[in-house]
Amino acid sequence: MTTPDTVRPAPRAFWADARFLLGIALIIASVAGVWLVVASARQTAPVFAAARTIVPGQTVTADDLRVVDVALGPTGETYVSPASLEPGVIATRTVFEGELLPQAAVDEADAATTTSVVIRTAGEVSAAISPGSVVEVWAAPAEGGGEFGEPRILVPSATVVTLTRDDAVVSGKDVSLEIVIPRADVAATLAALADESSLSVVPVAGEAQ
Repeated sequence: MTTPDTVRPAPRAFWADARFLLGIALIIASVAGVWLVVASARQTAPVFAAARTIVPGQTVTADDLRVVDVALGPTGETYVSPASLEPGVIATRTVFEGELLPQAAVDEADAATTTSVVIRTAGEVSAAISPGSVVEVWAAPAEGGGEFGEPRILVPSATVVTLTRDDAVVSGKDVSLEIVIPRADVAATLAALADESSLSVVPVAGEAQ
C-alpha cells in the first residue's frame, strides 16, 4: 500500500527573516549616523576673532575684531558672535591677535576692576615684553643725591598695552609703557610716580608673550 508523499512547508523568503531585517536596519542606522556626524562637522557659524591684541579694561568694538566662520558645534555659544556683541563691553583678560573671543573674556564697563597708567622705566626692558605681556612693576624709592633704595614689587601683575622707546634719549634706554593695573594698586603707583621712584618691569614667568 502506498502512502502519499509528506507535504513539506515552503521555505520562508530570506527577506522575511527577522535577523535579515534587523541587519538592514542596523546598516541604515549606521549610515545615517555617519552622515549626521559629517553634516554637523561641516556646519560653521560666524564668531569674532581678535584683529589685534586686546588688553584687560579695553573697550571692545567691531574695529578690534574680525569675523571668522568656524565649526564649533555645541560650544559655539561660548564665543562672541556678530549677533551677541553688546556695545560698550570691555575685555576682562588679554585676548591675543587671531584668538577667538570668548564670552567669558568680556563684561560690562561697570564691572571693570582695572585701569591704565603710563610709566617710564629707568632702563631698557626685556625683548620678551610686548603688548599683551604680563609683567611685574618694581620700584626703588629715591633717596637723594641720585641714590635709590632697595627695589620692591609695586604691582605684582600688570598687562602691557603699548611700549614706546624714546629715541631722543642719548642712552636709548628710556622706555614708556602704558600698562593695565588693578585699581587697588593705583594709589601706590601714582605715589611712586610722584616721588620719582626708579621703575622697572620684568616679565611674569610663564606669561610673557
